[in-house]
Amino acid sequence: MLKLESSEDQEYLRLKSLIKKNLGFNSEQYKDSHFKRRIDVRMRATGSKGFGEYVQYLNTHKEEYPQLMDTLTVNVTNFFRNSETYEVVEKEVLPAIIKSKSTGLRNIRIWSAGCSIGVEAYSIAILLKKILGNNFSRYNIQITGTDIDKDILRRAEEAVYTEIEMKEVPDDIRAKYFDYIGDTYHVKDEIKKIAKFRRNDLISGEKLTGFDAIFCRNVTIYFEKHLQENLYLDFYNGLNKGGYFVMGKTETLIGPSKDMFKAFNPRERIYQK
Repeated sequence: MLKLESSEDQEYLRLKSLIKKNLGFNSEQYKDSHFKRRIDVRMRATGSKGFGEYVQYLNTHKEEYPQLMDTLTVNVTNFFRNSETYEVVEKEVLPAIIKSKSTGLRNIRIWSAGCSIGVEAYSIAILLKKILGNNFSRYNIQITGTDIDKDILRRAEEAVYTEIEMKEVPDDIRAKYFDYIGDTYHVKDEIKKIAKFRRNDLISGEKLTGFDAIFCRNVTIYFEKHLQENLYLDFYNGLNKGGYFVMGKTETLIGPSKDMFKAFNPRERIYQK
């Protein structure tokens, strides 16, 4: 016997299609439980007592959309977050990539997937500069940051940060790679210029390839299981031979990719093609 959708279910579907139409945000890739929790934050903030009321609120308050996008894409992040992971990246992953480029074209390509406001991309850039020193300019380095939120990408491109994002950055790194201007930290041009940011939907967007390392940390936990499996395969295919995949500490490889990647540092969730 067919289960009839309740009016609340219908309003939820209506809300999802409104979000897709006005924000270009495809909610189908997210777990319903996660998506509803995020929407609930804005429903409480606007005093909406159900999805139907919130749909009406959105229709009459267009200024609510940016707030909703912020809540849906949650951008809590800072430089060198999970320092143990960055330590392995600095001491083992990046030196191995650099060593593999010692002859011929010295191209280094790294992808920060779900890059948010750009702190991960710039953290990696700073580590490369630290390691390479005066040889930094001899390498053709490009770090690509992708995200679904256009406003967030604009912030990444500006590369201006507050004490909140800088809380784990040591003083010597602050002094060397940032300009302190009026209570904010500006990433120096030498670091800033190697990071490029663009809008890309990990699930339905263009499949990117040709990377020596892909960082996708604390992003896939919000996706349905079958989409996680597809995404890990996309990352595998997006890597050059011997390339590295760095995932979040709470994430686990599942599906076919589990047998395709080899563990490089399983404790820090770093794998190799």
